[in-house]
Parts: sequence; structure tokens; C-alpha cells
Amino acid sequence: MQGIDELHAVVKRLRVECPWDAAQTPQSMRPYVLEEAHEVLEAIASGDPAAIQEELGDLLFQIVLISAMFEASGEFDLDRVAAGIAAKMVRRHPHVFAQDAQGRPPADAKETIAQWEADKQRRRGPQGSILDGVPKTLPALLRAHRVGEKVAHVGFDWPDVSGVRAKIDEELAELDEALEQQDPAAIRHELGDVLLSTANLARFLELGPEDLLQDANRRFEGRFRTLEELARQGGLVLHEQSPQTLERLWAQAKALHAAAFGE
Repeated sequence: MQGIDELHAVVKRLRVECPWDAAQTPQSMRPYVLEEAHEVLEAIASGDPAAIQEELGDLLFQIVLISAMFEASGEFDLDRVAAGIAAKMVRRHPHVFAQDAQGRPPADAKETIAQWEADKQRRRGPQGSILDGVPKTLPALLRAHRVGEKVAHVGFDWPDVSGVRAKIDEELAELDEALEQQDPAAIRHELGDVLLSTANLARFLELGPEDLLQDANRRFEGRFRTLEELARQGGLVLHEQSPQTLERLWAQAKALHAAAFGE
């Protein structure tokens, strides 16, 4: 592919002629990879193809740059990275590239995922854990979601949504008890369990908890910015207002957002 070859050549030149690029290591690139991945997610959420293309390019640059570092040390190169993932995808899609053991394709997406997990387990061996492939550096909500998905694949899950919902009530009751006892360690523990249970409810409903919280953050921020504008229009200084006044402004802001955006 001409574009990939061109990018590869650009990166190799930068590694020689640019002091910053030459000084980077795989470890130093970690925050940039994370930042670019999040910018890709933000672009996808925007629905803007031009932004998505640009941000995918930025993320691809990180991949090519890190691959070039290992190429220089003789470990592997970009071609081996691409060949490796191609081989993995072929292996994990026997219903596309070969017949599976039953001689039939998977019935649906869930059965496809089950085949993936079976392949991963075979490669981990009998001593491996199904949780081994979940990165510890994932954002906590996303990691809770992925861990829940993994254990659900082996049947460790609630039979229906009412069980997950009841678990949240159970954890809230334990949090209330910790709050009543004013036990900081117990409060920390139980509040974490509440968050984990809530993430599991989102997963059970096939909703991404990270996306849900991002949406909630966006709604709150939009409403609060409207509250600030209402205060400015009324000649009010926010930090001088009573809780009752702030609550009134908040109700007005919510009503305006509901009328404008339906949320």
C-alpha cells in the first residue's frame, strides 16, 4: 500500500533526523498512544469522517513509530506486526476462512465471541486465566466492563437483569452501613463495589459504562454552563448564592436543555 510505505519512510527519516523522534522509546510513547486513542474515540463520537480519518492517521503514526523502534533493534518490523494480526484474525474466524469443528458457521455474534474465547483459552493453556488478556491500564469503568464480559463467557453472570439490579441494592445497603459507622476504609470498599455493580448493570443491558458516563458528563457540563449564563444574565455571582437559588437556576437550566435537546 503506497500510503503505508510512504508513512514508513517518513517515520524512518524522522528517527534519524528529528531529535525528538530519535529520543523516543516505547515507554515514552505510552501516554501519546493513549491520548491518540482517546482522540480517535472522540472523533468517532462526533460522526465527522474527516476528523475520524485524521485521528486514525495520528494513531497509525504511533504504531508505525513504535514498530520502527523495534525494527532498529532487530526484534520485529511493521510488516511482521501486520502479518501477525492478519494470521490471528484468520485463526479466530474459522467460519470465514475455514470450516469449524462442527462444520457450520456460528449462529450469531455471541457464538463468534465464544469461538474467540475458546481459541484464546487454548493458547493460554490450562494454567492461564480468562482475565489475563484484560489490560490493567484500561480506564476503570472500561476494565470493569471487559472483566464482566470475560467471566460471563464461562457462565459466571446473573440469569437476568433483576439479579444485577438487586446486587446494586445490596451494595448500596452495605455502603449505607459503612457511612453510618463512619468507617473510611469500609466506605472506600463499598463505594467501589457500588461502581462495579453499576458497570455490570450497563454491561448486562449491552451498554458501555464509559460511554454512559461520558454522556452524563456532557449533559451535566452543558446544563452547568447554562446555569452560569443564567446567573450572568441575572447579575448573580455564583459563589455568593444560597443553595436554594442555585437549585432554582439548576432547574431552569435543565428545563432549557430538555426543551432544546430533549435531555
